[in-house]
Amino acid sequence: MEKAILEIRAGAGGDEAAIFAGDLARMYERYAAKRGWKFELIDSNQTSLNGYKSFIAGIEGENAYSDLKQEAGVHRVQRIPETEKSGRVHTSTASVAIMPVVEPKEFDINPGDLQIEFFRSSGPGGQNVNKVETAVRIVHKPTGVVVSSQTARSQSANKEQALSILRSKIYEAQKEAEESKITGLRREQIGSADRSEKIRTYNFPQDRITDHRIGKKWHHIEKIMDGDMDQIIKAFKPQTGN
Repeated sequence: MEKAILEIRAGAGGDEAAIFAGDLARMYERYAAKRGWKFELIDSNQTSLNGYKSFIAGIEGENAYSDLKQEAGVHRVQRIPETEKSGRVHTSTASVAIMPVVEPKEFDINPGDLQIEFFRSSGPGGQNVNKVETAVRIVHKPTGVVVSSQTARSQSANKEQALSILRSKIYEAQKEAEESKITGLRREQIGSADRSEKIRTYNFPQDRITDHRIGKKWHHIEKIMDGDMDQIIKAFKPQTGN
């Protein structure tokens, strides 16, 4: 069993980028369900149009990290937004980061380096949905990395989830490049979310998904966005001689 942390952030494109980030989040959640993986929302910043400025979830299951790690990078969408009245195709982006969960015994964080704050969970539009301060925000003072968790029912559970994200981010960054800044791994994975740094394009008018790293194309885009990702996942697996 593998554990992974999925982080999606809206990039260029305003409201449509946030909607696309939400579409990606649902795609991965539905794919996880098809695989029988556990999918648990950890933190999100939802917009009023069913989109997300940011979305973080934990995934657990057989080969969960191994099969999803190639999803990291900038995803680009080309389509006519529901809010577009003139029928013009818009281009927007969202970034995806996939990190393995690092257990405390593998990598320990000095408690003295942490600034821990508690706050009330909030829903879309910022309204409070919990009158008790169960949500947790943790700042890693040496690096400035900030993580939060607000979906668990207790303060202690949210704290554990936030620490898990923090461990993964710091461990991966240190493993990838000892001398780089702590945000180096995420920057390497997602770039600046600029349109030019795309790894994959979702072209709705032409019903086509293109992965620019391996040069492969797939059709039936709505079906794939509904979680039918097997053909994409398999395209990145090493080919056997059979």
